[in-house]
Amino acid sequence: MAESDVDFATRAPHPALRHLVRRYIGYTQHDVGLAVHRGLPSGTVTLIISLAEPIRMVGGPGGGRAGQAVVGGLHLEPTLIEQDRFQQGLHIELNPVGLRALLGVPATELTSDVIDVAELPVRWAASLPDRLAAQPTWAERFALLDAEFAGALRPVTLVAEVQWAWRRMVTGRGAQQVNDLADEVGWSRRHFTSRFAREVGLGPKQVSRLIRFERGASLIRAGQPLAEAAITAGYYDQAHMTNEWRSFAGCTPATWVREELPFLQDLSDEDSAQSPHD
Repeated sequence: MAESDVDFATRAPHPALRHLVRRYIGYTQHDVGLAVHRGLPSGTVTLIISLAEPIRMVGGPGGGRAGQAVVGGLHLEPTLIEQDRFQQGLHIELNPVGLRALLGVPATELTSDVIDVAELPVRWAASLPDRLAAQPTWAERFALLDAEFAGALRPVTLVAEVQWAWRRMVTGRGAQQVNDLADEVGWSRRHFTSRFAREVGLGPKQVSRLIRFERGASLIRAGQPLAEAAITAGYYDQAHMTNEWRSFAGCTPATWVREELPFLQDLSDEDSAQSPHD
């Protein structure tokens, strides 16, 4: 399969936003030959703003919807996105803990769903896509995101124990046992799981699996052999990782590499992708 002409730009957000925003990614793609893209599950809430044609979800969370800017919560299956030959836009990774401060809604309202950003109760929702498209460079677009997001922040009360556990899970790449996390915050496993799910949208065991899966996908994208990526990401072996891929991606890692990798670049940034930004 021929590769498309792909250009990516990445940047960390302003320090004042890093407890909520993990990373900005700008992308321009010409001659995309893959008709449908698998939007893989991850440990972040995903905000996508198209600077070209509207985003069209044809399967999975949000299937049947379209919009110029969409936000998807944590999910356990791929979102299938119909692709045009030319694509340009921004992919913004958001931490689910404290999401209400930025989007005006908690992470639980977005779990396993994708909604139009225009539905969010924030002042930038309706006008931001057009304003971003009017900026001539990625640097100016990223600066506009910084300004709009910082200006829209609202105070929220966070559960300190959940916030701490989330940070531990991210920095530990999903390797911590739920019982250990519950013990460290001084709660029973049942109470910890319930409070965590109410804040994040999924239980801690599911989120740990997503973090490991995201880590494995990043390693594969960076060129690691599948068996090596499986061990590095914390799986027992390659077969264990493959089973998780069938569950989360609807395909094996080898199928994803064959279908998707020619249209992707290695965007791994260990500091940016894994830091919880205390």
